Amino acid sequence: MPQDPMLFAHLESFLEVARRGNVSRAAEALFLTQPAITARLKSLESDLGVELFVRTGRGMKLSDAGRAFLPYAERTIATVDEGRQLVTNLRQGNVGALLIAAAPAVSTYVLPRILRAFRATYPNVRLGVRTGHTEEVLEMVLRAEAHIGIGRPIRHPDVELIPLFEDEMLLVVAARHPFASRGKVSMAELAEERLILFDRTSSYHELTSSLFRQAGVIPASTLELDNVEAAKKMVQQGLGVALLPRMALSSELKARSLRPVKLVGAPTVRRPIVALRRKDAGEPIGPVAGFLETLHEVLG
Repeated sequence: MPQDPMLFAHLESFLEVARRGNVSRAAEALFLTQPAITARLKSLESDLGVELFVRTGRGMKLSDAGRAFLPYAERTIATVDEGRQLVTNLRQGNVGALLIAAAPAVSTYVLPRILRAFRATYPNVRLGVRTGHTEEVLEMVLRAEAHIGIGRPIRHPDVELIPLFEDEMLLVVAARHPFASRGKVSMAELAEERLILFDRTSSYHELTSSLFRQAGVIPASTLELDNVEAAKKMVQQGLGVALLPRMALSSELKARSLRPVKLVGAPTVRRPIVALRRKDAGEPIGPVAGFLETLHEVLG
């Protein structure tokens, strides 16, 4: 049968006439004119190559072909109605899945409170989270393995970057460290301390290294680790000082187990955090739109 864009309307008219046995009553039920219903039926019969009704003085009766076609028409209409309801629910964020890709620090220190707020509003949405460096997050977004990515801004012609917040790098020391009572130090003084670095493959490592290069000093000693949590523990134990992302320090700063120290004569180091989304994904709806809204509410 040809794929007529009016097929749904034709099937709807066919079913209404079959239920009521009368074109006039079907037209009233569908808020159409009798000629419009008749034209739809003739078009459908022409597509199928058979007569679907036998016209009698007492109304319209299904032909043998009409009775055979009836359950298929009913299933088609029911399937379209179910699809419409699914799209409505998806648009409203009531159902569906949301796949998120996030950089390690974001997934550990920021994403949990965002997801808690999102879940309160969209409890029935299935959530999936994958973690990777921002380059990997970008690839997951490009391959449509994630609806939204969160990380530092990496520009790509197929990806939209949505600003979220700026994460500041803080110099932190142990509570008993001499720098803690002073509250500020110079880059030259910092260079005399053991500097604890983490994750050589991350942008945080490069930001720290760049700060020293710009100041023209070289740390006397370094200790390299592969994650932020280990770096924090080392600083707390007095094994060195570190420049760490503020978003990873909330509980330690509140408990005062780590103390922030101002770097005199050095620029404040900030790293933008953005949401990444494919440009061809269309206008965000449902869970995606809800998650973007939650991001701005929680982080704004």
